[in-house]
Amino acid sequence: MLEKTRGIILHQIKCTDSGIVTQIYTRKFGRQSFLIKGMRNRKTGKHNILFQPMFILDLELYYKATREMQTLKEFSVSFTPYNIYSDIKKSCVAIFLGEVLTSVLKEESPHDEMFDYIEESIVYFDKCKEGLANFHIAFLAGLSSFLGFEPGPRIEKENAFFDMVNGIFVPVPPVHGNYANEEITNILADFFVASYDSISNIPLTGKIRNDVLETLVRFYSLHLPGLKKIKSLDVLKEVFS
Repeated sequence: MLEKTRGIILHQIKCTDSGIVTQIYTRKFGRQSFLIKGMRNRKTGKHNILFQPMFILDLELYYKATREMQTLKEFSVSFTPYNIYSDIKKSCVAIFLGEVLTSVLKEESPHDEMFDYIEESIVYFDKCKEGLANFHIAFLAGLSSFLGFEPGPRIEKENAFFDMVNGIFVPVPPVHGNYANEEITNILADFFVASYDSISNIPLTGKIRNDVLETLVRFYSLHLPGLKKIKSLDVLKEVFS
């Protein structure tokens, strides 16, 4: 059946001599795989840039629920993240987030609110100049609410430890050992209630920022057991160290 929808590019890999397999998070059908032939040859290779992480495309596709890979008929640009791909730090964040989203988003599970959150976040990130180094942490903190395991706000300052298993802030370290120390907990408590406009007010050094990011990735892995190792994590940590 021929369908129209909007899609966010997450990831691509080379396939055959000139083709690619790309993961696209679509508004109508959730995460889908597409085999696109000829994308790396001289004639059509100019379009390959449009299939980099965080590009947003309007898609026309032949959709079949039982098909492992969908067939793309036509595509056009809905939003081009020019500033993301002209800035090495932003482009590293885009690759990291695309890899995370590829792993955490389920196939054939549309979620309008989550799609809107991701789309609006990309547009914001492309334009933002302040709080750039903290964006990926704020994005993951916000995404957790759509994935179903966002912790509630910390009510009492005495709740000095973040219990990652139960997703709550507690006054003493839990016996299971999966918790954040007091310094990281204080920072996470701010991120879980922050807006993008306020994240530049959360001062972080490179090492602490990386520790916070590692804690968030660990939090994700506890609640999403199928989460794959994020290969771009080490690169991102180096960029913001």
